Amino acid sequence: MGKRIVVNAGVTETRLAVQDGTQLVELYVERAGRRSIVGNIYKGVVTNVLPGMQAAFVDIGLQKDAFLYAGDYTASRDEDPLAPPLYAEDDAPDPDEAEGERAAEPNLEREHRREAPVPIEEMLRKGQEVLVQVSKESLGTKGARITSFVSIPGRYIVYMPQSGHVGVSRRIHDDGERERLRGIVKALPPPPGGFIVRTVAEGKDAAELEADIQFLTRLWSQVQSRFESARAPSLLHEEMDLTFRVVRDLFSPDVDEFLVDTRAAYEKCLHFAESLVPQLASRVKLWEEPAPIFEATGIEKEIDKALRRRVWLKSGGYIVIDHTEALVAIDVNTGKYVGKRDFEETVLKINLEAAAEAVRQIRLRDLGGIIIIDFIDMEVLEHREQVYKAVKRALAEDKARTNVLQISELGLVEMTRKRVRQDLRALLTQHCPTCRGNGVVKSSETLATEIYRAVQAKAAAEAPPGEGREIVARVHPDLAGYLDGEGRADLERLEAALEVKITVQAASGQTQREEYELRVR
Repeated sequence: MGKRIVVNAGVTETRLAVQDGTQLVELYVERAGRRSIVGNIYKGVVTNVLPGMQAAFVDIGLQKDAFLYAGDYTASRDEDPLAPPLYAEDDAPDPDEAEGERAAEPNLEREHRREAPVPIEEMLRKGQEVLVQVSKESLGTKGARITSFVSIPGRYIVYMPQSGHVGVSRRIHDDGERERLRGIVKALPPPPGGFIVRTVAEGKDAAELEADIQFLTRLWSQVQSRFESARAPSLLHEEMDLTFRVVRDLFSPDVDEFLVDTRAAYEKCLHFAESLVPQLASRVKLWEEPAPIFEATGIEKEIDKALRRRVWLKSGGYIVIDHTEALVAIDVNTGKYVGKRDFEETVLKINLEAAAEAVRQIRLRDLGGIIIIDFIDMEVLEHREQVYKAVKRALAEDKARTNVLQISELGLVEMTRKRVRQDLRALLTQHCPTCRGNGVVKSSETLATEIYRAVQAKAAAEAPPGEGREIVARVHPDLAGYLDGEGRADLERLEAALEVKITVQAASGQTQREEYELRVR
């Protein structure tokens, strides 16, 4: 089986999965009332200008003000037809790097940023109204990141009103086809602005590209008209919902099947397909089996695995994925695999398998920012090169922009991956109320020792001297079992030392493991 797209349209959320064979490689989730705002265009008002950071905060009507770097703002670019292009042709951003990404967005939080021609305090002032587009979702405590370099994606073309060149997606490798597509767009009488030809335009004729350009330029004219009449802050243009974006951006000839599990969503996807890719519309099919679509296709199990810290490899090795504030660390381990011949061949086999699985997990979990993969140490230089090439090969299928450094002598691969929205873990999970996000809880022995110290303080402060003194400790049932078992001897020694009776009671209800209560009676 080749590639397929599977849509689970629920009442409160829509989930969309991309499978390559039986493997889940990408997952998108959109919840009712919480649609992605990446690509939305707003009329905003500047609330604060920060010369020290060369940035500004802009109110676009969201809960948090959006963040605008000086290099992401152009005051009157579209008014100067003689201005040089924003990008050299070979450096143009690839519009097909990821579903929903904006072509004009720079490469990551720590990536090279566009240089501003003048200081931001000379371009923006508090209370000024600006037209901006969201390039990155609000992540954690940070507000959304915005840019005034607007890019509007169509099926075959991305229109960038503030640019001034014609580019072609880097994913089209045939030089002759690249020149043909570039020539078609340049021969048309397009309006001011720049255009990038998308990967799916390969093989298309001039009429299809021209229709896309006309649609996009009409849309931009509508946005500009709304900007003139709307009050700030206000939404000028909203990206379509998940099903439309997937048909537009992901439904290509290499997708053999497009399965949808509800009649309403099926008719919607079929309508979009007939409008955008009529030659592929017959591949959109309604799932009519009684079993839930994600369970029957094995996707539900894959999602569950994607939330785990440890991922097993077929050989018996495994990788461990840990999140920190600054980066994501992926550690490769031999696990149960002991190999058949020499140690170096064993290490190479596991590292090659781990390279493919690590990249699959990066795509599936939508991990972004700085990522470190710690492969098992390899003494042979040729083996390191093989593993590095395996990582690069696996990343060739990734639509997000990545930058990978050569593998180090310690077996480390350092890479960055463009972050646009929340990763899968942040989207589907929350901090554990017991460990409070630490990932660990105190051991029974540690908690017992804390309680012993608290009992000593309680006895000294509140328990009157003499016979009949008793302190009752209400603790989590697991800890009560420990104190009545392994901790019984320590408890008896404490009773003798303090001349007090200590009664342990298992607390009922929703008591957290580290919570306890002491009282004197």
